Amino acid sequence: MNITFLITSIFLGLGLAADASAVSMANGMNEPKMKIPKVLFISLLFGAFQGLMPLIGYLVGHAVLEYIDKFIPWIALLLLGFIGGKMLIEGVNSNDNDEVELKKLTIVTIFVQAIATSIDALSVGFTIANYNTTEALVTTSIVAFVTMCFCILANYLGKKFGTKLGHKAEIIGGIILIVIGINIFVQAMWL
Repeated sequence: MNITFLITSIFLGLGLAADASAVSMANGMNEPKMKIPKVLFISLLFGAFQGLMPLIGYLVGHAVLEYIDKFIPWIALLLLGFIGGKMLIEGVNSNDNDEVELKKLTIVTIFVQAIATSIDALSVGFTIANYNTTEALVTTSIVAFVTMCFCILANYLGKKFGTKLGHKAEIIGGIILIVIGINIFVQAMWL
């Protein structure tokens, strides 16, 4: 391993962390009083999935992934569209005169978000297929760590904006999730 390998792995982590970070920001906006342990749990889970998916892609290899690769954008679009749509509808149906009700993220929602934002990273396993096992483990660990760090930061930014925006934060968060799902779908289908 050399410095170029490490820099490449960090940039890979930055690229893969984008979706998870945006969802983390939306979560912070949706639940502005989220406690530190929950922020850390969500960020760790998102990082773990972002690191695990490329590792699965690396281990499984081209044989199986080429058959399921075409479904990955659809799955991400449906999962993020559903969660985002639900947030959007709840935000629109809320009255600005009502007191802002804190919506707690459930464990199921958090797991669905982690899977939805990381499922497109399965195909990254193709790009590291020529790595040896140590290099693949180091790369996916860096991806996981970078994602975790960015998710913590994004969550805190979302919490800061969420307390100022009230019900509008839920609408914005829902739109962010829907846009991320559409982006994953469009990039996979037409780029």
